[in-house]
Amino acid sequence: MSKKYTEEFKSMIVELYKSGKAPTEIMREYGLSSSTFYKWTNAKAELAVDGDTVTAEEVKQLKKQLAILATENEILKKAMAIFASTQEPR
Repeated sequence: MSKKYTEEFKSMIVELYKSGKAPTEIMREYGLSSSTFYKWTNAKAELAVDGDTVTAEEVKQLKKQLAILATENEILKKAMAIFASTQEPR
């Protein structure tokens, strides 16, 4: 049975790691498995992109949003084609 952790708790763990606390110490102190710890820290790892920093988690959300927008765009293109073909030329 897996435990459920709040986003606040996950963020606190990542901040402890970023502040320089040893991963083994954090895992031992909070009873975390290494896979859970590294999953959280990797998801919130910052990447430098054109002077901005983004996390892997943000990239994942942006990719999901991009896929939704691409689907909506395709639907609109098809609707425009249907609408244009039903219009009578004057």
